[in-house]
Amino acid sequence: MAANTGQGRNFTVFLVGLTVACSGLAFFSTGMGKPLFVVGLVIVVASLFRFLKLKALEGKTAQPSSSTAMKLVGALLSCSGWVITLYGLRLVSGTGGRIVLALVGISVSLIGIVYVLPTAFNKNAIWKA
Repeated sequence: MAANTGQGRNFTVFLVGLTVACSGLAFFSTGMGKPLFVVGLVIVVASLFRFLKLKALEGKTAQPSSSTAMKLVGALLSCSGWVITLYGLRLVSGTGGRIVLALVGISVSLIGIVYVLPTAFNKNAIWKA
């Protein structure tokens, strides 16, 4: 997850703060919930400010940028497949129709995820240079 020890340390502090904030939110109605939530938020904000102080160790990216249009088409296909699945539940009341719309939605999502997105990202791949 982290490229160096500073990033790893800040990421660990971020996760601890997030865990404390979530536990405070879960027990918000109790006496210790509100202070835990506030302490967790303070830790998260502090870790985010510490992230800003870190110098980036990354140099030039290995892969040149490719067409954004194909990436957007793939993302839209994968999201629209789930929209088809979810709205299909409201449009059709029968079980058979719901199954068909769910399968259509899942297949649209898979086309976006399995075919369109890899094509967009592999267009300028390192091994093709």
